[in-house]
Amino acid sequence: MRIIAGEYKSRVIASVPGMNVRPTPDRLRESLFSILAPVLGDAVFVDAYAGSGSVGIEAISRGARKAIFLEKDKRAIVVLKENLATLGIARSSYEIAPGKAAENLKDWEADIVFLDPPYELEKEYIESLANAQARVVIAQHSVRMKLPEATSKLARYREVRQGDNVLSFYRPVSTD
Repeated sequence: MRIIAGEYKSRVIASVPGMNVRPTPDRLRESLFSILAPVLGDAVFVDAYAGSGSVGIEAISRGARKAIFLEKDKRAIVVLKENLATLGIARSSYEIAPGKAAENLKDWEADIVFLDPPYELEKEYIESLANAQARVVIAQHSVRMKLPEATSKLARYREVRQGDNVLSFYRPVSTD
């Protein structure tokens, strides 16, 4: 796996071996960050279900002020820490929050939240969307999974489909 653009462009990062993980494909990450480019600079970016950290590291590489990595698997956290160290990313540019991402989301305010739970854990998507606090919330999911158009706090405003993957973009519901 490699970083696509920015400060760490073309640098290779490790994947989490032996786990049932689904890294975000390069092409999908490219689409995601092309869309986020206007709002990414100096943003706080939450990479929920971070795994090896490829999405959050890509955010830092492209100018995000800080990435917060939410991950519960200890093996994934070891790989994530190794990737951050290998790239020489300053400790002030990230935080790692171990534990269940869906629950931890309520503890973090961010500009952008990226959700990528295992596809088979549909309830994780619903709980994560309920707890996310950000200007933009993006959920990566299977084309076979139908996420809600809206929650009590968020409304979907865009979908991007690539192969079996969908990026659903949400923003806060206006209270006016």
